[in-house]
Amino acid sequence: MTSPPMKLASAAFNVLDKVVHGGVADLRPVPRVLIDQGPNRSVYRLSGSSGEPAAAGPPVLLVPPLAAPALCFDLRRGCSLAEHLVDSGRRTYLVDYGSVAFADRGLGVEHWVEEVLPRTIRKVSADAGGQPVHIVAWCLGGIFSVLTAADRPELPVETISTIAAPFDFTAIPLVAPFRPLIEATGGHLLTPFYRMLGSAPSYVVSRVFKATGINKEITKPIAILRNLDDRDFLAQIEAVDHFMDNMAAYPGRTFGQIYHRFFRANDLAEGKVALGGRVISLSKIQVPTLVVAGENDMIAPRRAVQRLVGLLDEAPEVRYELAPGGHLGVLTGRGARDTTWRHLDEFLTDHIGS
Repeated sequence: MTSPPMKLASAAFNVLDKVVHGGVADLRPVPRVLIDQGPNRSVYRLSGSSGEPAAAGPPVLLVPPLAAPALCFDLRRGCSLAEHLVDSGRRTYLVDYGSVAFADRGLGVEHWVEEVLPRTIRKVSADAGGQPVHIVAWCLGGIFSVLTAADRPELPVETISTIAAPFDFTAIPLVAPFRPLIEATGGHLLTPFYRMLGSAPSYVVSRVFKATGINKEITKPIAILRNLDDRDFLAQIEAVDHFMDNMAAYPGRTFGQIYHRFFRANDLAEGKVALGGRVISLSKIQVPTLVVAGENDMIAPRRAVQRLVGLLDEAPEVRYELAPGGHLGVLTGRGARDTTWRHLDEFLTDHIGS
């Protein structure tokens, strides 16, 4: 147990770093090289801390959701899934959608399912010498990845791992109180706002995200004071704040589809979604799939996430795991290395080796 003088010295050192150097978190991104770029798509090949070339094995592609920045996979050194995969010898790639402008307001879900992700997957496979791609996706990135693989079975996708991706929106308690009001207005409660603004603005997205952990937001100043000697604790808070400050907007049409098709109609829970004049059936997925849910996730509760397991009728394997953490914590919290990342490591090792 650390003695009071040592704790006091550590606290003083941490406060000095926060005041003089602006913080204690190491927010340096994992080194990367841009290998492809297009509308709403920048594809990077990641490398080790010293900049050494990517490993020669099968490629692992990290797919973020919309609105949340791609740094969700690279939160900070020591709590970065990207860093972990690269240091484990995985050939790792990341797609970044960039910012969303008013000019993007007409982009719908099909833009990501038909254009952005298929082009990204093909480019990653080609860059890795034609090897099939292992997708690791968080939240809405998991939904888009599953829809893409179901819609385009010819794509070189070998496995899919979804983390905190909800497929039954009726199981999300955060939105349940609003359903009666939304249905009473014929589903048009939010429609005028996102149409007028052309998007769901980034500041709204950030505030909704924070609202799911309102208790932690309220008590955060007290928690910081109590843990001034815990450098790792302080670094994690700084990294999450940095993540929240970099939220992006949803394109208006995409937000409308998510609102009407996913939230109101709950199409995903039935395993079929109408997009671009055709119906995409999740039963078309024919690759091994890992589904990870967070025990304390308010945005994508375990029941909402676990629903995917029952929809993948043709998948040769569907593995479900429950891990500690909230929506972001289950992906990249301080305990994720020994839980979520271990489940992912085991799944990837089973299908592509160590």
